[in-house]
Amino acid sequence: MLRVGLTGGIGSGKSTVARRLVARGAVLVDSDVLAREVVAPGTEGLAEVAAAFGDGVLDGAGALDRPALAAVVFGDPDARERLNAIIHPRVRARSAELIAAAPADAVVVQDVPLLVEGGMAARFPLVVVVHADVEERVRRLALRGTPEADARARIAAQASDAERRAAADVWLSNDGSEREIEAAVDALWERRLVPFEVNLRERRIAQAGAPRLVEPDPEWPAAAGRLKARVAAAAGELGRGVAHVGSTAVPGLPAQDVIDLQLGVESLADADAVRDALQDAGFPRHPRIDHDDPRPAGSPPRPKRLHGSADPGRAVNLHIREVGSPGWRDALLVRDWLRADAAARAEYLAAHRTAAERDPDDPGEPWLDACFDRVGAWAATSAWVPSLD
Repeated sequence: MLRVGLTGGIGSGKSTVARRLVARGAVLVDSDVLAREVVAPGTEGLAEVAAAFGDGVLDGAGALDRPALAAVVFGDPDARERLNAIIHPRVRARSAELIAAAPADAVVVQDVPLLVEGGMAARFPLVVVVHADVEERVRRLALRGTPEADARARIAAQASDAERRAAADVWLSNDGSEREIEAAVDALWERRLVPFEVNLRERRIAQAGAPRLVEPDPEWPAAAGRLKARVAAAAGELGRGVAHVGSTAVPGLPAQDVIDLQLGVESLADADAVRDALQDAGFPRHPRIDHDDPRPAGSPPRPKRLHGSADPGRAVNLHIREVGSPGWRDALLVRDWLRADAAARAEYLAAHRTAAERDPDDPGEPWLDACFDRVGAWAATSAWVPSLD
């Protein structure tokens, strides 16, 4: 199944998006609903809340008095942390039960209001953020009876737009009509979520089409950052760092719209051990690629593992190499050389464009293959050391 993290600030219209996804066939796991469920009358969760904050947070019928509890924890980080320690583990456990009960081919949408604040983005193969302008959010909250000052305070207490944008694989703007946001959700469902789920379930890499050079995309670093976090989370203790490599890691350089990442491991046995976790996270393995070409020509092949992306909206090459191996070192070295040397970048781009004109479906990198003496000289004179950044 495909797990999608859905989030957005209060008043953004996240519930409208969730309803539309359910109408299209998604299985919804709503954290707000579960947060109420785990402290319903008669639950252990409610008993623990009362023990922590006193009977003053209960109403006359013994149910949770949410405004009274909010008054206790709002503005008190320690109190809020105590409350979260009661609620969040129970919500996670209940979420896991619902996800386990979903069909194997489901698109499971987890509606998590504090996904960004809780640093949870890396747990999902895809994160969808619903956004609306602050004034529109205040207007919507006023229609629900929330005073303007309270609405602005609640908005200010949540993650910023910049923080949410950094976490978003999909950014849904919801400043328009309900019909407009529903059309955007329909397009997302048909073009990305459904094929992503099929690719994920079948361990299949999304088809990216023929490689084409495009102008530098300012979103490449942010996309790489999200993917690095996902890979690191999936690899766990067996991972030895994830780096953004390749042409998209060189600022200002036109490149194919493919994010190249390198995961370091102690041994390729560790790469094989994390294969399934990476595939579950959205990175199927290339079944027939197990080495890099020799450099220089005539030297032995360089063993590695290669994974791609099941997401049709983001092409990825995930190279897994042993830390310290020639292939691992050269991926970082060439990236840093091109970052540092403007003349080398210009030569590289000219050669890449010439190769692409000769064979658009396989431009290759013959110029780079011939440059390793220059790269080595630069490394020596610059006192270069490998860095993942």
